[in-house]
This record gives sequence, structure tokens and C-alpha cells, in this order.
Amino acid sequence: METVTKEQITALVNLQQIEIDTGSIKTSLNNVDRRLDKLDSKLITFKQVIEGQQSVIDELNQKYRDYEADVRLNLDSIKKSEAKLSSVKTNKEYQSSLKEIEDLKKKNSSLEDDMIQFLDDLEQAEGSLKSKEAEYSELQKQVNTDKEIIHKETEEGKRQLENLDAQWKTISAGIDTALLKTYNKVKSTQNNDVAIIAVIDAVCQGCHMNIPPQMYNELQRGDNLTKCPMCQRLIYWKDTSKRSE
Repeated sequence: METVTKEQITALVNLQQIEIDTGSIKTSLNNVDRRLDKLDSKLITFKQVIEGQQSVIDELNQKYRDYEADVRLNLDSIKKSEAKLSSVKTNKEYQSSLKEIEDLKKKNSSLEDDMIQFLDDLEQAEGSLKSKEAEYSELQKQVNTDKEIIHKETEEGKRQLENLDAQWKTISAGIDTALLKTYNKVKSTQNNDVAIIAVIDAVCQGCHMNIPPQMYNELQRGDNLTKCPMCQRLIYWKDTSKRSE
């Protein structure tokens, strides 16, 4: 059991809270790049969807042009075959030319049906693309807004760190050197960096275990600091009736 003043205990508790707040802000600042990258990834992913949709449209347009070219070639062949009809000499040749013309017309009819379907598919694809582009535009606005918020939070976090650092220096300067050394040593053994914790109703708020009655009675004087027998944190009595540290 180490005798300290209430003011020293309060200062130590305040110092720890400053360190906890500082750690929280630093963690947030360290995540800024990841948050910005995540927003950019949303845009990239959505852009890829739009590019995929555009590729579908380009493919449909190319197929339509290919079919259109085939139709024109078939029409030219039909004209040539029709022109040859007047010059054929035998009925067999005449019938063969008629069949060739009929086959070409059937091909064109089938191609034109496919072209109509392509136009329908193209209209749907273009409508979908237009909708996706509108969504992308809204997403861009939202991402820009979110980025602006992140940048503002970053600047505010940096200002808070400066203020907390100034407070830490002021408070630590007023704490007994040996006590501060003990505090730092205990903190280094705790995974969550919490070195000093309150005891309420004989229960350590760090490990939630009861401390010995004698130790609790001594703590209640408010001028003693010791370690919890279970978690080895520094413990002090918290007067809950006053809601103060």
C-alpha cells in the first residue's frame, strides 16, 4: 500500500484518460487511408460494372453491323441472281437460280429477325447503362461528401491530439516521479494499457473480482494506492455517492 494524495490519484486517472483518448484518436487517424481507399474501391467497382455494360452494348452494335453487312451482301447476290434469270438456257438452271434466290431471301429474313432482337436487347442494355450511370453519378457525390467528412475529422483529430498532448505534459509534470514510473511499469504489463482502475463496492472494475476487505477499508480513506491482487492494476476507491473519480 502506497500513500499518495487524492490530488495525485485524480491526476493519474486523468492522465490515463488522456492517453486512452489519444490512442483512440490515433487509431482513427491510422484508418484514414483505409477508409479513403474503401470509398475509392466503391467507385472503381461500380465503374467496372458500367464498363461491362458498355462492352455488352458495343458487342450488340458490332453484331448488328455484321448482320446488316450480311443482309446487304445477300441483297446484292439476290439482284445478281435475278439478273441472271433472263439469260439461263435450261429449266434446271432456272429452277436452281430461283432456289438460290429463295434461300438468300430466307437467310435475310432470319437475319432481319435477329437484328430486330438485337435492337430490343440494345435498347434494354442502353436503358440499363443510363440507369447505372445515374447511380454512379450519385455515388460519386456521396463519396466526395464522405471524403470531405473524413478530411474534416482528420483535421479535428489532429487538433485534439495537440490539445491532449499539451494536457498530458501539464498533468504528468505535476505527478510524483516515482508514482509516474510505477504507473508506466504497470501499464506496460496490461494489454489494454489501463494501469489504474477504480474499486466500487469492493469490486475491482478491471477484473471484476472482489478485493480483500482490509484492503478495501484502507482504500476508502481515499489516500492510498495499491495493486489489485488479481489483475495487478493500480486500484483506488471511487466514491460513487459523489460520482467522482
